[in-house]
Amino acid sequence: MTELAPSAIYDASCTRCPRLASYLVEARHRYPDYWCRPVAPFGDPAAALVLVGLAPGLHGANRSGRPFTGDFAGILLYETLFELGLSNQREARAATDGLVLRGVRITNAVKCVPPENKPRPDEIRRCNGYLAAELASLTSARVLVALGRIAHDAILSALGLKRTQYAFAHGKEYRLDDARYLLDSYHCSRYNTQTRRLTAAMFKQVLGRACELAGARAP
Repeated sequence: MTELAPSAIYDASCTRCPRLASYLVEARHRYPDYWCRPVAPFGDPAAALVLVGLAPGLHGANRSGRPFTGDFAGILLYETLFELGLSNQREARAATDGLVLRGVRITNAVKCVPPENKPRPDEIRRCNGYLAAELASLTSARVLVALGRIAHDAILSALGLKRTQYAFAHGKEYRLDDARYLLDSYHCSRYNTQTRRLTAAMFKQVLGRACELAGARAP
């Protein structure tokens, strides 16, 4: 496979979406110490397990510059990865905290923080090229975990698959081809965890199953 240019997977200067680009400019003025740019994927470049989230949070990844780092949504995610032996520490506080993932990569369907955490359909489509390029480059990936319906749909679009054949449902498991699986989970957002729509046990069950399929389960 031809190696893809880094900018095909991630571009820190991307302004494809006018609304999101304007929102980032506004955020930079309000929070000059924040990252306030598109957020790059994070983790093992030879990962067997790839987690796809929605988008950076204003005071989380948009602040720290690393997916799910510094906000509530990352608490359950990184605790679970640690418990499964897939990271070297339980918490993700800042991009410089020394956190290392083992066999796991984390990315987002949309790389820029959207107002009210709600990207528009056209923004998701514009950003999908980055996800498509990333998934094409991850030849070691065996399991893709969608954290929420938007991530689920973005993965299907990136792979050129029809949504009608892969309905989203928490805990649902699909075999995409001879090499890859898709697993669905509710997003580990504050709302979902506090309303108990997603519990720690439910989330760990999905990620544990993903580890089994990826051959990355901790002893």
